[in-house]
Amino acid sequence: MLAAGCSDSGVTSSRSDEPAGSTTSVSTTAPVTVSPSSTDASEPAPWQTTIAWESFGVDTEVETGTMEVPIDYRDPSKGTFTLFLARHRADDAERIGSLLVNPGGPGFGGSDLAIFADQIYSPALLRHFDIIGWDPRGTGQSTPAVDCITDYDRYFAGTDLTPNTDDERQQLIDLAAEFASECEANNADIIQYVGTNHSARDIDSIRRALGEDTISYFGFSYGSELGATWATMFPETVRAAVLDGASDPTAGFLEESLQQSVGFEQSITAFLEWCRTSDSCQFASGVDPEAAFDALMAELDERPIPSIDGRPDVTRAMALTAVAYSMYDESLWRQLARALDSARYSDGELLLQLYDSYYQRRDDGMYDNSLEAFQTIVCMDAVERPTIAEEDAAAAEIRSAAPRFSPGTVGGYFCTFFPETLEPRIDIGTAARLPILVIGTTGDPATPLSSTRAMADVLFDGRLVVVEADQHTGYGVNQCSIDVVDRYLLDPIDGAPADETACSE
Repeated sequence: MLAAGCSDSGVTSSRSDEPAGSTTSVSTTAPVTVSPSSTDASEPAPWQTTIAWESFGVDTEVETGTMEVPIDYRDPSKGTFTLFLARHRADDAERIGSLLVNPGGPGFGGSDLAIFADQIYSPALLRHFDIIGWDPRGTGQSTPAVDCITDYDRYFAGTDLTPNTDDERQQLIDLAAEFASECEANNADIIQYVGTNHSARDIDSIRRALGEDTISYFGFSYGSELGATWATMFPETVRAAVLDGASDPTAGFLEESLQQSVGFEQSITAFLEWCRTSDSCQFASGVDPEAAFDALMAELDERPIPSIDGRPDVTRAMALTAVAYSMYDESLWRQLARALDSARYSDGELLLQLYDSYYQRRDDGMYDNSLEAFQTIVCMDAVERPTIAEEDAAAAEIRSAAPRFSPGTVGGYFCTFFPETLEPRIDIGTAARLPILVIGTTGDPATPLSSTRAMADVLFDGRLVVVEADQHTGYGVNQCSIDVVDRYLLDPIDGAPADETACSE
């Protein structure tokens, strides 16, 4: 499994004070010419666009809008994406500019981060910045959207992590090949144009449509990779950038899978230790939690347990997906403990609920396209197409490093059957020559602190902030993490923290 780098960014701040910072008003009302620019002479020619804003219901602070961007910036005749955006407006008297925000994934829409900005960002940021979120190309309410499959249970629920026969192993290979084929066939016009480079060009188009010479950015999880790509491609347009929960930009596909598996393994260990010492853990009361967890996983591998009518029995793969989802935030640990305890008595319903939450299953039984877009974007960013043999060899190495989280005896063939990409993600580098704030947490399963530190290291002036927490991404974990972001965004030079700043209260 390559877990989606999703982010729970629903942080409410009740902060009433703010760091000192300059406040310069920037108009955003006039239509402008969009011409994605870069220090790279091969970047495309100018492109014309505007944003059509309208009020969002009765909320006078929030607007939604759309804008057209080319599917292929080098050949606009191929058509356009219609991006869906939302804006939470700043206080006009105190406005500094716009803050573009992205929740990660890749594959998740970002418009909700602006619609619900008052539940996520500090009062200081809300006053001084228009918070602008958008659904990146291929995701959310932007159109066309990536659409691969409808029957998630067929492709994900029945996965056997430890096939015992050649026929069982071949079924995994065939499903992976079929999924990739469906993605390629159903997205033939856009599959080569949903990668991170293309979304970075969209960021520059949004900036130009807003009429701002430079702009600020705040990305969570994969949003850090997107932001760093934009800062590398368009360094002269960066006013400030916060990258929260970043992956290692130098790691190859299989290396990143190993790093992430180790991160989740460490989080599972922390969860089981919490179970050992906490009265709030319902799982394995009176017995050794690690032994109970291992025994349950082995049992599920041999004999899946019932869930609910009309849904598959819960397999070990499904259970580990539920575990992975719960590791993103320790606030989910109690729910996971109850689900694991129920599973010990052959009731898989609670594990199924967590599994469905990971795949964004709705009440009507349908799914949004986030996980389909996730896999498509990841694979179209990557140069590598590991062979079946390479995947199987990597599985053995990953299993040795993370036996609880990644017990698979064969590979996942995640990108093996996807078409080769015409434009892999560029190498993230040191182009933006100003401080960039990079946040990592000590117990992040999806983007381990070592990976986030690697992101800070490749930037010209990456300032790493280490937040003590067992969760993915660090903004809002404590007052320190809020303050350090506020000071930096209000004054990116004088407000930038020292490298390796610790937020541990």
